[in-house]
Amino acid sequence: MTTRVTLDYGSGQLTIGIPAPAQVTILDKARATPTRDRERSPTDDIEDALEHPIDAAPLAELAQDRTDAVIVVSDSTRPVPNRRLLPPVLETLQRAGIPRERIRLLVATGLHRAASAEELRELLGAEIPEAYTVWQHDAHDTSMHRSLGTSRHGIPIEIDRRYLDADLRVITGLIEPHLMAGYSGGRKAVCPGLASTAAIRVAHSARMLESKLGPGLLMGNPLHEDLTRIARLAGVDFMLNVSLDRDRNISGVFAGDLERAFEAGASFVERESMLTLNEPCDLVLVSGGGHPLDATFYQAIKGIVAAASIVREGGIILLCAALSEGIGGAEFTELLLGCEGPEGFERQLEQRTFVGVDQWMIQHLCQAWRRAEVWLYTTGVSEELAARMLVRPVSSPEQALEAAIRQLGSHPRIAVLPQGPYVLATVQGVKRPVGRGVELRPTGASGG
Repeated sequence: MTTRVTLDYGSGQLTIGIPAPAQVTILDKARATPTRDRERSPTDDIEDALEHPIDAAPLAELAQDRTDAVIVVSDSTRPVPNRRLLPPVLETLQRAGIPRERIRLLVATGLHRAASAEELRELLGAEIPEAYTVWQHDAHDTSMHRSLGTSRHGIPIEIDRRYLDADLRVITGLIEPHLMAGYSGGRKAVCPGLASTAAIRVAHSARMLESKLGPGLLMGNPLHEDLTRIARLAGVDFMLNVSLDRDRNISGVFAGDLERAFEAGASFVERESMLTLNEPCDLVLVSGGGHPLDATFYQAIKGIVAAASIVREGGIILLCAALSEGIGGAEFTELLLGCEGPEGFERQLEQRTFVGVDQWMIQHLCQAWRRAEVWLYTTGVSEELAARMLVRPVSSPEQALEAAIRQLGSHPRIAVLPQGPYVLATVQGVKRPVGRGVELRPTGASGG
């Protein structure tokens, strides 16, 4: 008997038949998560959060007598519902007396590319780029950053000076499981979102990635600790983050103090997204997360990391990702295609501090290979090109599953992650580090 499963894939879905005699477990969030009151709309919840935030004054009160404001928004790699989030914030600031022309939006790109004019309209809504000044962060432009010292674990704190110069600083974003920081959102809007290339390189260094980092891990996570300190030092007057349900509807709104509101959001998301197996499985069939996350292989690797948490040693991870924009940025693509296998790349990491910009995602891919083989199905790049991407390319998910079942033996245990990294998959509720989990000692530097 064939078990049919559906994965998020690009802007649509991919239905796959898993042949018997596999034992299939689907790890998926509920398809709908109501807001606190079914009679209320998400906009009602956002407005209520602005008026009654967590451990902070209402946004309208904070905006009183401020001369200008900057609102930080995530870039197009995150499915943040900006068209719902931003209008109540903008209206609140203007009612409090900040003129429209003194309210700017700053896109936290990190090291990602800037958005085109059309992409900005898609990201923010058509009206906002026409009515407000929209800036885009450029991590490579050293003149646009100001140094605030060095963090506890050696990250140079270099932040976009336009953010630092603003009289009122508001950050927005999405809280979801994150392969390095434990959860996205909150402090990540500032660093890496508005940080320099040098800062991001150290934050994502080979040394850092072998410490206690992993999806859902906050306690003892040195990256989470440093990013929080950096955001506090840079200054965050107000945070507004949301969580999303299975259909990407707003399921929770978390506003107010940077740390307290983020903690409330992370706890909520963990209750919603954490799913567990009794034992590791032989094969994980995983989505890259659908659009926009699976548009590039760079981002889709997050699905591989999610699967690595629950696959047994010697098992198989089968990633299905559309890769509509290909491999990723030029630096990542060049570095990936030049690799001499996972072991060869890891030998390079041991020889010097950095291999190059974006090397951290290749390191995560290599960490997954320590546990299991990594196979890839995509319609975005050719099998010939995929064969150079540190994966085993497959022509169809069904053929791959048949081959995997032959390789793994009779009655393999298969776990399916239809949403990929948007689910926090665990074995017996244990959130494991993605790397070796070594202790990362402070550098002794001050300022963070």
